Amino acid sequence: MVTEDQNALILAEVRRLADALERLAGPAPAINDWNAADCFVWAPARLHLQPVPRPNRVALTLIRGVDHVRDILHENTLRFAEGFAANNVLLWGARGMGKSSLVKAVHEDVRRTTGVSLKLIEVHREDISSLPVLLDILKAVPHRIIIFCDDLSFDHDDTAYKSLKAALDGGVEGRPDNVLFYATSNRRHLLPRHMMENEQSTAINPSEAVEEKVSLSDRFGLWLGFHKCSQEDYLQMIDAYADHFKLELDRAQMHHEALEWATTRGARSGRVAWQYIQDLAGRQRIVLERD
Repeated sequence: MVTEDQNALILAEVRRLADALERLAGPAPAINDWNAADCFVWAPARLHLQPVPRPNRVALTLIRGVDHVRDILHENTLRFAEGFAANNVLLWGARGMGKSSLVKAVHEDVRRTTGVSLKLIEVHREDISSLPVLLDILKAVPHRIIIFCDDLSFDHDDTAYKSLKAALDGGVEGRPDNVLFYATSNRRHLLPRHMMENEQSTAINPSEAVEEKVSLSDRFGLWLGFHKCSQEDYLQMIDAYADHFKLELDRAQMHHEALEWATTRGARSGRVAWQYIQDLAGRQRIVLERD
């Protein structure tokens, strides 16, 4: 006959085992509220898509000097939103030329103009290996989704690129029809040149070693290159920001200050133009609302 004390011990042991099994199973998938926002950040530890109610973005009309790639990305995104064939996109090139800003601006413009439920999910570089889990969640979602990886690159002995290759190709099951990948990088092949040279010099078959790494960028159907802007393009960016935010300063003086600002930073770019505008607005005690 089992005593009350023995029953208590058995129940305590069952609870302990149940707790251990729950820890081994990991966290339960979070309930994601797709109506909470149009932009999300992937949090793999909790299998959660964190809503971003006020994304950090600028209006598409404020992005200057990249008209050709802007139009290509917009058309690709529009086709995808309307349910037609579209390509994964790699935006690569000079720093500060608006690669990530363009992705966010195009997403918002297409979403507004079409009325399609188009969602943007940012995946941090360190969470690339969790992409298969994310895709498994997204394949049953009734929305068009762009997965966005900003400032993507891989270093020596980094194997996370294999997860991205599998996700871009879709494996046996195939990439979900409602998902597209956009990524930005300063590197055309997502790998530093010295890494590719090291692979080539140490491998038994150099061409195959390099091909394994470089083939990642081939998974992107569109490569959009961003190059350093001319002085004319830079000043057009300044003028567009000044007009949009109604900054009051003689245009010749503004151009002189903006060029001097760029000289002190050793480059002309959209980012440098925005930094000058922030400085000018601060001096004039004007609050900048970026959409």
